[in-house]
Amino acid sequence: MNTPNEPKAPRAKREKPEPAPISQQQVLSAFTENPTKVLAYRQLSRRLGVTTKGQREEIFAHIKVLRKQGLITLLQNDEYRLADTNAVATALMPSSARKSTKKADLPVEPPRNRSVQATFGQDPIVHRRRAAGFDYVDGDDRPERAPSNTVIGTVDLATPNFAFVVPEGVDAGDDIRVFTDQLKFALQGDVVRVRLRSSRDGRPVGDVVEVLKRQRPEVVGRLQVQGTLGFVKPDNRKVYFDVFVPPHLLHESRNGDKVLVRITEFPEDSGRQPVGEVIRNFGAAGGNEAEINAIMAEFGLPFEFPEEVETESEGISEVIGEDEIARRRDFRNVTTFTIDPADAKDFDDALSIEKLENGHWEIGVHIADVTHYVRPGTELEREGKHRATSVYLVDRVIPMLPERLSNGLCSLRPHEDKLTFSAVFELDEAGKLYESWFGKTIIHSNRRFSYEEAQERIESKAGDYAEEINVMNDMAHKICAQRFRQGAITFETQEVKFRLDAAGKPLGVYVKERKDAHKMIEEFMLLANRKVAEFVFNLKKTKPRFTMVYRTHDAPEPERLQTFALFAQKFGYKLKLENPKKISTELNSLSSEVMGKPEQNVLQGLAIRTMAKAIYTTEPLGHFGLAFDHYSHFTSPIRRYPDMMAHRLLEHYLLGGKNVDAEPVEDECKHSSAREKLAANAERASIKFKQVEFMAAEIGNTFKGVVSGLTERGMYIEIEENKCEGMVRISDIPGDFFELDKDNYRIVGRNNKRIIQFGDEMMVVVKSANLLDRTIDFELVDDRPDSVKKREAEERKQRSSEPRGYRDHSGSPKGGHKGKRR
Repeated sequence: MNTPNEPKAPRAKREKPEPAPISQQQVLSAFTENPTKVLAYRQLSRRLGVTTKGQREEIFAHIKVLRKQGLITLLQNDEYRLADTNAVATALMPSSARKSTKKADLPVEPPRNRSVQATFGQDPIVHRRRAAGFDYVDGDDRPERAPSNTVIGTVDLATPNFAFVVPEGVDAGDDIRVFTDQLKFALQGDVVRVRLRSSRDGRPVGDVVEVLKRQRPEVVGRLQVQGTLGFVKPDNRKVYFDVFVPPHLLHESRNGDKVLVRITEFPEDSGRQPVGEVIRNFGAAGGNEAEINAIMAEFGLPFEFPEEVETESEGISEVIGEDEIARRRDFRNVTTFTIDPADAKDFDDALSIEKLENGHWEIGVHIADVTHYVRPGTELEREGKHRATSVYLVDRVIPMLPERLSNGLCSLRPHEDKLTFSAVFELDEAGKLYESWFGKTIIHSNRRFSYEEAQERIESKAGDYAEEINVMNDMAHKICAQRFRQGAITFETQEVKFRLDAAGKPLGVYVKERKDAHKMIEEFMLLANRKVAEFVFNLKKTKPRFTMVYRTHDAPEPERLQTFALFAQKFGYKLKLENPKKISTELNSLSSEVMGKPEQNVLQGLAIRTMAKAIYTTEPLGHFGLAFDHYSHFTSPIRRYPDMMAHRLLEHYLLGGKNVDAEPVEDECKHSSAREKLAANAERASIKFKQVEFMAAEIGNTFKGVVSGLTERGMYIEIEENKCEGMVRISDIPGDFFELDKDNYRIVGRNNKRIIQFGDEMMVVVKSANLLDRTIDFELVDDRPDSVKKREAEERKQRSSEPRGYRDHSGSPKGGHKGKRR
């Protein structure tokens, strides 16, 4: 033992053990244990724990031999797959089919290689997503936990590596993280029973022990055929497995087709693949019809109306009887018009205007009386309730109601008598409200305006109905100003629109501009929605209040606001969010400050994501973003089922009806909220596809953009003129080796300390556009001398050939972590 004054003896240098050689059997085993997987060389190296140049050379030699023997097949670049299709077919054949097959006809399945398991300590397929000792797999020899340690919840897929299970019940606790190899092939929305295991980073972690309800066992993807066997690679990147399709269930589908496959067998063994059948073929992947139809199928959107629904809609009479007119307030002699997009066919709102003797104006907001035609208990009602919303994809509309109603009977077309449900307001020219009236009406629209035509009347003060439009526009400005004085928030998302040719190919991309004509219509619709909600809420002064469908929007969570404030501070903007009553004022001030600056879209987009999501509910919780105490959706019943619900409830109470049971209405609200979210995701997917398709024709062209996102893999750039977003890989940024500084939302050059952060302007060249993956790749414009570029390219090439264990430019061991999929 050393005394305190004695120097310590130098520690003996530990000799590193010589890594074990990689055998050919280990390489083959990696494929036989994953018979449906495509393995790239790097994936293979990670699975086998390769650390030296010698081991890499061994793998290359084994791959060459296995290819020569016909056991593995080269697909593209350095990606390989098991080539013995008979063995694959046997491994994935449904158990019932395996039992009925003659033993002599079955090929011998290569045995699992135990040396690989010995190296990793457990099956590498399971081990890949968690540290050793963190968890166990199903089938281990530990005693089962008590049944009380299970939770029932709904699956929410997060990444290809894990999902969250959202527990049922109000007081159910935190979401439970479940790694995908322990999900039992559950998909989005499935109801499962989870066994709690432990916690990680403060979050509960568990394993699915039973799938109680499979919501939609269907997958959309690209079919890959090898020999006679098919494998469907899902379009949705959160779906963490391929689907095996036996030859007799391919139904003449070909390699490269975009298909919808229904899963018919979910295996117990997580090492096998689910088995499915092609139920719809959309054609060759990449084509407009194939991809848009695939998006519809991916999100469960309907392709057509059931025959009985169409028959029922065609049977509705278009004749309006005199007795029906007598029950309604008649606005047919009052000046009335519609203002909608130029290509719209479903006109569900109209405005009327009439000057009163006292100098005030009576403004009528007339909404298509859809519930007059769609009656409870009918097939039309059931289909409308299920769809819950119309979906607006880039090149088509998937309507909530059949065309006979949406574009015909219910549409407020000009020069036709139409049945409406109206909110009528007495206002002065300052926008002050004096009286409100709600009830059933009949109108006769004098004119159908497009937004462009109405805007022309506002700007020129000339043309038919110019005086009426300008009176309402002036009122709308004053009503809007009052809204913002009360705390409404100005942040808005920018809507991307496309110019398409007859085949659906994008000819141009532009951002829809909101002018006064749009804002005028919006203000009067907001007024009607707000006043309808307030009317029903105030019908009964004590709890329980009368049941109503409200559109609510909670205040943002303080933690998320603080995170956003820290982000904005990096751009030099100071937000004071301590006082809850001043939040909207602070956010509006920020919105004004960033207007026209490079960081505008980044900050406004993030501000919107910081906000809570608006939902439908029977709880009168108010709308934070609009600064309304009570708000409903009343003005679009042709395309939104909650508006139909609001119409029925309002009519019921106007006729003196008693309070309606809230529980079934709340269930329909939840369904409508879920369908609205699904529709929004489908719309975004169609926009992304068209953006990629548009940029595919721009490869090699240069654009100005701004940094819109940063990850360890690279930075996202959004092109200013068309809002198309793509990635510049961090390894391709010229001039230095860059590292992500996530705490400060930036990347930093290791040598020259160059800083790139959100909102920075960049000139980029379109490098590639992948229609199948819906991704765009950019490279930065590099104005440096060719000699410098050449030297740097050689350095990068040299670095890429370094063995594992060396460090790459990010400072992390090569292969040490997976990059997130885009």
